Amino acid sequence: MKIHKLVFYILSSLFILASCEDDVLVKPSAMLRLDYPTPSYRTINSDCPYSFSVNSITNVIGKKNCGVNISYPNMKATLYITYQSVRDNNLDSLLQDAQKLAYDHTIKANSIPEQPYVNPDKKVYGMFYMINGNAATQAEFYATDSINHFLNGALYFDAKPNFDSVYPAVVYLREDIRKLMETITWK
Repeated sequence: MKIHKLVFYILSSLFILASCEDDVLVKPSAMLRLDYPTPSYRTINSDCPYSFSVNSITNVIGKKNCGVNISYPNMKATLYITYQSVRDNNLDSLLQDAQKLAYDHTIKANSIPEQPYVNPDKKVYGMFYMINGNAATQAEFYATDSINHFLNGALYFDAKPNFDSVYPAVVYLREDIRKLMETITWK
């Protein structure tokens, strides 16, 4: 029995030593590389009282009451846009609701910087909210002509909020939202 154990230990040792021939190669440190296409934009015209430009990589789905879902399938993100008419002095209420929707994310957000948008030539006035942190949405906006039209939009990813992971996509999509706001025209 002792010979069997001795043979086992010798063979095991030889096997372990024989398997350690290759030198260990240290992998070089690397950065995650996410390539997004250079945006090209197309104008969305519909029977609704507005038009704007969207990135060509999107799928645009019209909803009832002139709402629109702009889907980014490769990024698993959607920009949900609602339209409401301004009537009976409800502009203050619409503005408060839009601001409340953005600031409802303060529980999870690290910060919510605001960027006003004013284009008096096209009669487009609005606010862009960049929601930083592990909130459900990473960007929201509203745009209005202050008389007849009101658009409100929110960006959502089809994933659990993890700001570090989605940040490169967020930067890309925020630029698309800015472009959308800059190209709004009312009918």
